[in-house]
Amino acid sequence: MAADYYAELGVPKTATHDDIRKAYRKLAAKFHPDKRPDDKTAETKFKAINRANQILGDEAKRKLYDDFGEDGLREGFDADAARAYRSAGGGRVRFRRGNETGNVEDMFGGGGANIGDLFGDLFGGRARAAQQGGPRAAPKGSDVTSEVTVDFAAALIGVNLKLRVQDAGDELTVRIPPGAADGDKVRLRGHGAPSPHGGPPGDLVLTIRVKPHPYFDRDGLDLYLDLPISVGEAYRGAKVRVPTPSGDVTLTVPEKAQSGQVLRLKERGVKRGEKVGDLYVRFQIRLPVGDEKEIAKAIEVLDKATPDDLRALLVF
Repeated sequence: MAADYYAELGVPKTATHDDIRKAYRKLAAKFHPDKRPDDKTAETKFKAINRANQILGDEAKRKLYDDFGEDGLREGFDADAARAYRSAGGGRVRFRRGNETGNVEDMFGGGGANIGDLFGDLFGGRARAAQQGGPRAAPKGSDVTSEVTVDFAAALIGVNLKLRVQDAGDELTVRIPPGAADGDKVRLRGHGAPSPHGGPPGDLVLTIRVKPHPYFDRDGLDLYLDLPISVGEAYRGAKVRVPTPSGDVTLTVPEKAQSGQVLRLKERGVKRGEKVGDLYVRFQIRLPVGDEKEIAKAIEVLDKATPDDLRALLVF
């Protein structure tokens, strides 16, 4: 069954970018595997949420998904050709072979071909060559799809992986580019299924799956980190170390910092090509866990200094 990314995030198709972002952050916090260690379905749900956010949080991908469903997200899909075909009155083209009836897609490699390949054939050189009676190259073999899992940090900085193609036994070096996101694809040309008609082999298409990080969350090119600080650091202010994809930085915690307060570290997020996101650091004040009398006395002092109307503005 095709995924419904709007349903995964619990938002309508009319949702704004901010609506999608807020829904993702809420669900990601709820289903993060580290926060639900006893829930075996949490990681699966978390991956589905991430995938939905990668599509709906990207305006270009969301447009393709809205127009063509998951077909529009496939590697090599030609949206312009698809729209031209649709505007010309095309739908699902049918063919008849003897007493059998099927879809044109089935004539172009079955499950190994996608609708983008079909549109390329309809509007590209092979169709024109056939109409003009010219030579037609033997079709290539079907594409082979698989998945490869990488660590969160490796996906951000890029990594070379050694893979062995099943049956063939060939070892391949696959470059995962810096900034790769969950659901991105890498195409290895010529490493797919052989052509039954003497043409070139198909391609190996790898879908990248990124493992969740125990502390960092990702939204597009931006990263989010809940940073633990002590009561003293929050009250007096402090300089603390914060890890980032490009190396550790020193962050200044302002005096009287509050739990939940957010600071932005500009261009310390995900780097993808020429674009770099930001890192948003949210303070989480941690209380001492000991049961010494001195701690209890200190808490009493803090209680007396805390306003009585602390939750006066909290309304439904």
